[in-house]
Formats: sequence, structure tokens, C-alpha cells
Amino acid sequence: MSKGLLHHIELYVSDLERTVNFWGWFLEEMGYESFQEWESGKSWRLGGMYIVFVQAKARFLDVPYHRGRVGLNHLAFQASSRQQVDEVTRKLEDRGISVLYADKHPFAGGENHYAVFFEDPDRMKVELVAPCI
Repeated sequence: MSKGLLHHIELYVSDLERTVNFWGWFLEEMGYESFQEWESGKSWRLGGMYIVFVQAKARFLDVPYHRGRVGLNHLAFQASSRQQVDEVTRKLEDRGISVLYADKHPFAGGENHYAVFFEDPDRMKVELVAPCI
């Protein structure tokens, strides 16, 4: 066991079905496998770490998520290569998912930071970044 590694991330979402449709293909592209599923949630696992999505209760949906508020800003995933960033970018576009910072893509994170940025259905920012050269 590796001390300090993330064990899991659990995210509450506004629409579980929409979230599962959005995240499923991307997580599988990253090597995650479907792990657990129940009426109000679903998870994917990669090695010993897993990501869980849970349907938020209606009484908590009055204030939508915004990454500028206190809390999680975004999730960044490591790509295997720049080619994988390019492939995922094409798949995002094929799915009608907008690339954030399109005018600076794929260097929106800086001149040595090759990545694609996009948002999930609740507008959580997601980043796929290639290894630094």
C-alpha cells in the first residue's frame, strides 16, 4: 500500500444519468473500469483508486456547483502522450462537448503544458494533460 495516494473521490451530481453518460466513456478511455453501481450512484476504478458519482438529493440542488466557489476547482488526469490528448479532443468534439480556452488550445495551461480542458454536465472543469517534455 502506498501512503498518501488518493483512495477515492466522491462527487455529488445534479443528474446521475447524464453524468454517467458523460463520464463513462472518458474514464474508460483513461483505463478505468466500471466498479460499483446502485440506484443513486456509480463508480469506476483504476488500480486501487476509484471515482464515485452520487445523485444529490433534491433539497441540495438549489445552489448549482461552480468551480469558482470554495471547494473543488477541477480534476486533472494524466494522459499517456500528446497524441492521447489530441484523440480525446477529437472525441469530445464528436460528442458535441466544447473545449474550454479553445483559442489557446492545446497550450491553455502554458507553453509547456499540453492539455485539453472541458466541463462535465455540472460544469466541473476536467483537464487531460500530457507528460511534460
